[in-house]
Amino acid sequence: MAGPELIQRVIAHQDIGRGVLLDAVRIANGEIRAFFAVGTKAEEITAGDGTEITGIRSVGDGMIVTAKAEGAPVLAVDGAAAEVRLGEMEQEFFDGLDVIFATRNGESAQVTLDWLAFHVEKQGLQAALILDRSQPGQGKQYIKGLKKGLKKIKGLERVVHVVMDVPLGDPGLPEEAHPFNAPGAPGKDRMEVPPPSPWDSPQRELQLFEWARHRFLDRASGVALVDLCDLILPNPGELETVFETARQSKTGAIVLGGRNCYPWRVRKGEDAGFGDHICVQFDAKKLRRRWCVAPEKAGENTVWRLVRIVGTNPEPQEWRPFYRFMALRHPADTVSKIVPKTSLVEDDRLLALAEDRFEHKPVRMPEIKKPKVDEERNRTCIITCMKNEGPFILEWVAYHRAIGVQDFIVYTNDCTDGTDDFLDLLQAKGILQHRDNPFKGTGLKPQHAALQAGEKEEIIKAADWVISMDVDEFINVKVGKGTLKDLYAATGEANMISCTWRLFGNSDIHDYVDEPLIAQYTRCAHEMTRKPHQAWGFKTLFRNIGLFKKLGVHRPKGLNPQLWDEINWVNGSGQALPRDMYRNAWRSTTDTIGYDMVQLNHYAVRSAESFLVKRDRGRVNHVDRDQGLAYWFRMNNNATEDRSIQRMIPALEEEMARLLKDPEIAEAHAYCVDQHRAKIDALKATENYAKFFADLTSERMETLARIHHVFGANVFLAGPDVIPDEVVQRDPPEGFFFTVDKQETAH
Repeated sequence: MAGPELIQRVIAHQDIGRGVLLDAVRIANGEIRAFFAVGTKAEEITAGDGTEITGIRSVGDGMIVTAKAEGAPVLAVDGAAAEVRLGEMEQEFFDGLDVIFATRNGESAQVTLDWLAFHVEKQGLQAALILDRSQPGQGKQYIKGLKKGLKKIKGLERVVHVVMDVPLGDPGLPEEAHPFNAPGAPGKDRMEVPPPSPWDSPQRELQLFEWARHRFLDRASGVALVDLCDLILPNPGELETVFETARQSKTGAIVLGGRNCYPWRVRKGEDAGFGDHICVQFDAKKLRRRWCVAPEKAGENTVWRLVRIVGTNPEPQEWRPFYRFMALRHPADTVSKIVPKTSLVEDDRLLALAEDRFEHKPVRMPEIKKPKVDEERNRTCIITCMKNEGPFILEWVAYHRAIGVQDFIVYTNDCTDGTDDFLDLLQAKGILQHRDNPFKGTGLKPQHAALQAGEKEEIIKAADWVISMDVDEFINVKVGKGTLKDLYAATGEANMISCTWRLFGNSDIHDYVDEPLIAQYTRCAHEMTRKPHQAWGFKTLFRNIGLFKKLGVHRPKGLNPQLWDEINWVNGSGQALPRDMYRNAWRSTTDTIGYDMVQLNHYAVRSAESFLVKRDRGRVNHVDRDQGLAYWFRMNNNATEDRSIQRMIPALEEEMARLLKDPEIAEAHAYCVDQHRAKIDALKATENYAKFFADLTSERMETLARIHHVFGANVFLAGPDVIPDEVVQRDPPEGFFFTVDKQETAH
């Protein structure tokens, strides 16, 4: 037996003035359909002598022109006319057959043969139309391999392989008149290496599908649209093929929903095959939409597009799954170049397909034992960075000890206010651990270097719960008696608890005094404050049980994907967070915000005087960003009041008093306070900082701190200077809103 027939077609597209004609076909009723590429404008297309245009339809950004002509049609684009070369309608190739229309994106002959054989076996495939993106002359080995292998595929009648040739056109046009810079006339002056054609990205040419329909496919019994990297798997429990399902559907079309799949790893020196793909992304939700249509039942008044058959409305249950084998679609030397490996989990169906259908032994994901959790153990550790935070250390440590934090590890760099000596003293007293920040010479930001170093510390390894947070952040537990023990009990089996920021402003306090922050600053942002984008950032308490590989600023990072289903992550109201947040999320959304059980009070600005010092010392994480007026504007929120944390003041004062009974601690704290005060006075004595302080404490800035809700996100990016005085001076009526165009991010 000769085996399936392989038919090759080369279709040359044609430059007409500034337009590109992809192909033209005389269809069954004698009309001509001309398919123009993206970028050709309808108003520029006119008919030449002996040709009548009967319709122009935009499909995507391309055009389909319907015309009548006795002989060869003549069309013009922007006044430049050309005789159109007609392609032959070859629908007899697929008459009455079940066909897949696919694009080849560089897949090998062996992959194509595996793809054909699979669909013959599982979907009753009888023929295939393959549009090849490679240029003529670049696929000789591919065709040779295809011809040899097709003989072994029983049940397949034919494969039509189509490549798009270089443009046809007038070589006399100036170079800039060729949209794709492709000189050459029909039959001569071919370039040795053809230039890129519009068909290099065929799926942007949405008229492609109508072209394929009118030239080849309209008499097929069934047509499915997938690529050579896709496999349409049998639907579990269903005997019908996708083609039969389309024919039995109400409108003659069904939806195909594609899920991406990936290898865990491909063995060195081997090319990826279907059998290597055993993984999917656990948090991926979107399906790649394609279709299967029964042309006769769907009817001639439908329009074929990339993701749907316009004019049909498939029932929700009328869909079938397929997998997209992404290491075939995007070849790379490592899988991590096409997908984050932290998102991959093994898929039982794919594993069975690899081993049973393709008889392949894929590289499996390493096994990780599920963690065992002792719910009675809740030892909590905070890891943090500091620079010149001396006067605020005592309250912050005392408060968190009062709510149940046992361990602290603090990294510092370049301190000049006594912070380092104070922390060394607290370490000597057994209250915390202090380390020099090892960021210098590493290229890392101080906070990231500290977290990396902290992963090796025994105090972190021994902790049951860990959180990375700053000295201006306070965990405000709202359940029970306000302790972490109460929070852990209220959130049940949760092993991650995100504490969303509540941005606290300066409460119009200008002067620094050595009193607890939680007693002084009570004004803050509304709970439902989505702007600026920092407003709903969170920090995450997490059980230290190996779900993640490393510490992160807002949450642990480097998920071990084998353990993704062990994650029980809740927001500040104890509500479960969706899996699409597991890998990278760092802020809450309108769907995930919650403050009922816990929030993180973020005193980012404190008093206006203390903010001068904060600006002068810079930032531990974003060291390249200036904390100027724009930062104050974003983070100084005085719109409403929240005193919920103040029920912990007695416990705080008790713990502070206990610590201050130690004369060395009292002396170290007093020294830091004096240094802070002296630094404030020195800064205010300079012209620049004196003006900056006046700006911070101005009536304008105090007003702005109360009306954040009327501003768009771009206002916070641009800074307060973009806000007109009349907006600040008025009492904004209900519904008032002000924004500006997006500008460069302010520092």
